[in-house]
Amino acid sequence: MIRKVVIPAAGLGTRLFPATKEQPKEMLPIFANTANGDMTVKPVVQLVFEQLYDAGLREFCYVVGRGKRGIEDHFTPDPHCIKTLEGMGKNDQAADLESFYGKLDSSTTLWVNQSDPKGFGNAVMKAQPFVQNETCLVHAGDSFILSKDMDYLKKLISSFNRLNADATFLVLEIENPTQYGIVEGEEVEPEIIKVKRVEEKPERPKTNWAIMAMYAFHPIIFKALETTKPGKNGEIQLTDAIQKLVDWGLNVYAVKLDKNYAHLDIGSPERYWEALDLSHKQFCNR
Repeated sequence: MIRKVVIPAAGLGTRLFPATKEQPKEMLPIFANTANGDMTVKPVVQLVFEQLYDAGLREFCYVVGRGKRGIEDHFTPDPHCIKTLEGMGKNDQAADLESFYGKLDSSTTLWVNQSDPKGFGNAVMKAQPFVQNETCLVHAGDSFILSKDMDYLKKLISSFNRLNADATFLVLEIENPTQYGIVEGEEVEPEIIKVKRVEEKPERPKTNWAIMAMYAFHPIIFKALETTKPGKNGEIQLTDAIQKLVDWGLNVYAVKLDKNYAHLDIGSPERYWEALDLSHKQFCNR
């Protein structure tokens, strides 16, 4: 049973400068729904948390860095803000915020600092004292997937457990996956790839199956990260540590998602625009 979630949110977000010069990219807003179905906007990282919470997770570790204080502030309940909204007659917004705070109060949250931006893999490694010797989920704080009833999370977790895997992650077929890690392997059953090779942001991808930053791991991933040398951009890449698991002969699987799943990623201006468009269509049509 997976109980713990690591949410790396320490990247500098330089591709989104100047908008992210003073605010974390994970706090950029996208369209969402309130509890009563009205359209609103929420920070991406809040939507990630709410999806994970609604899927039954209650223990969270956020890996943040310099300039990310806004995330911690946002995740600190503020009863005065609720009273202010109620005093202005904005009861629906107050109720939605109160629901968010209720989820926070019934969760355990740990904040870990990544002092230097040494890569996604290094950020995950910082969470090892939180995870200890348990299995865990790793979910990027700046992207998530739109699916019915958190179906993508259920697919990830059930596949990890059923296949007795050491690592399982989601992949989506993308036309130009050069800005993602890509996976090669053999489809051993419908929608399941036994991974033979992963590569971070290749110039000439050998497949179009892009890794979504949502993973389930046995704690052996931390041993792999400890022995992983800096790769792309001088950073420790989680993709390289996953390749070590493959090289060690461990069970690594990719779970395919089909075109019914919408991936929202705000890593660049173009992808942020696409995320706004996709989320607007998703929630406007409800």
